[in-house]
Amino acid sequence: MTRPDVTVTVIVHDDAARLPRAVDSVRAQTHANIEIVISDDHSTDDTPAVARRLAAQDHRVRVIRLPENSGGCSAPRNRAIEIARAPYLMFLDSDDELPPRAVEVLLAAHREREVDFAMGAVRRVRADNGRRSTWMPHLVTEHRTLEGIEEDPRLLFEHLATSKMYARAFLDRHRLRFPEGIHYEDQLFSAQAYCLAKAFTIVPDPVYVWYIEPFAAADSASISNQRHRLSNVRDRVRVQRLIDEFLLSSGHAGLREDKDYKFLKHDFRMYAGDLPYRDEEWLASFAGIVNPYLDTLSPGAYGRLPRAERVVLELLRQGRTDDVRVAARGLGHGVAPRRVTTDGTGVPYWGDIPPAAERARRELDLSELELDTRPFPTAQFRHEITELTHGPGTVLTLAVRTYDPGLRLPVGPQRASLLLTPGRRRMTVPFRLDPVRPGVFAGTVRLDLAAASLPVQGFDGVRHPVLRLDQQGLSNSAPLLAPPDFPRHTLRVHHHEVTTEPEPRVPGRLQLRWRPVGLTARVLRPVARRAARPRVRNAARLVASALR
Repeated sequence: MTRPDVTVTVIVHDDAARLPRAVDSVRAQTHANIEIVISDDHSTDDTPAVARRLAAQDHRVRVIRLPENSGGCSAPRNRAIEIARAPYLMFLDSDDELPPRAVEVLLAAHREREVDFAMGAVRRVRADNGRRSTWMPHLVTEHRTLEGIEEDPRLLFEHLATSKMYARAFLDRHRLRFPEGIHYEDQLFSAQAYCLAKAFTIVPDPVYVWYIEPFAAADSASISNQRHRLSNVRDRVRVQRLIDEFLLSSGHAGLREDKDYKFLKHDFRMYAGDLPYRDEEWLASFAGIVNPYLDTLSPGAYGRLPRAERVVLELLRQGRTDDVRVAARGLGHGVAPRRVTTDGTGVPYWGDIPPAAERARRELDLSELELDTRPFPTAQFRHEITELTHGPGTVLTLAVRTYDPGLRLPVGPQRASLLLTPGRRRMTVPFRLDPVRPGVFAGTVRLDLAAASLPVQGFDGVRHPVLRLDQQGLSNSAPLLAPPDFPRHTLRVHHHEVTTEPEPRVPGRLQLRWRPVGLTARVLRPVARRAARPRVRNAARLVASALR
């Protein structure tokens, strides 16, 4: 039997429905001399039968089955490494795919020059709406070969093991295997690979298709989407400590600040946006797990973060869980704090009490936000819905409170508008904000969803209303934060079901979701989709040209 050039391992557990798609994407590779190992982590559904059928269809497919479920990705990958026959190895999860040229382009990088692994771009696809994006695109913009991770420590952010093709000799030489019995195994494995590799090549071509299911049920969600579990937090912190130990023991301690920054900016940031939705008991437990580790991180790593994220971290380290919920809402969208206070030097700090400790003064200092001086269109305000009621009919009534900690708005009533664009035309609903006290305003806006101008074929998607303030010919638009716990409500509007709900992920805005039903869904949208096809559009242009 001819020795394969590359072994692609497809790991699977109770995923009979999607396994054929993953394996077919490997079978369809432009480089055909490959071995496909299906490594079944002791599935209890029809996966074993599906795997056997796939092996019967293609002699390149082999199947192994673990005697008991390992509960993670490491063991099935490691068992496959043991039996792999090729000099180069790749890994694929059963719910993802390989683009047709993935093996070809990565193998070409290995054959171009001797490297320990080659890596490429990861294309992310939202399973709910098909939206595509590239994972960490700034890291894979050009073809380049690096002689060590120190040449670009930013690559620590690209910790996926599945975006790479490894030389088998490299893995064996360093006895590099996936850590078993712990989640986030890719992070440790990839950190070790980056540090141990004498050279590795990056190609800009897409080599992996990663399907994201942000709204999957908790019991079936990916590990990254199980952030509500405290065991998930413990695993993530434990892996970080293992990486720290490896950096020190392998002579790469100089990477510690870059690695700490990656943890704060990526790993912790994934939890930060969820904090407003957690109860007091969960937050206390979360702080108990995370804070001891936060105390070990480099001050330089904190200094590289945006101010809003530094504030959340400091409040958590102080145990101010109520304030953490407030500060974490609107992260990444330029949302102002509710209040600021100053000390004797005039420095503005987050909250209503000037901090006493040196670290707190450093982390809660909001001077760089220029709350009282930046141009009005980019000034930071905070708009919160304090009450939301439905009815009559298609009307949604919102009680809004606006916080102006920089005192940018003049005393007296303010002109405001609610902006919403579910179709081609912007829907503008003017209302008034009245002063409550210095820096705080309140008002009520009545939104009739039936007044929205929708396309003929309807609208299928999500929109987040924004609040606009007008002052002396200038305008400022900012997110409208929703109460984290208001109940979801669905009503019928013009052949659509419109659901109002708090945004299920950060930053906690009011979310309106349109779904066409009836005639619009059955007839108008299918016709519009057919008309949008390139061939139909071109034919229409030809007809129009002939008529002219």
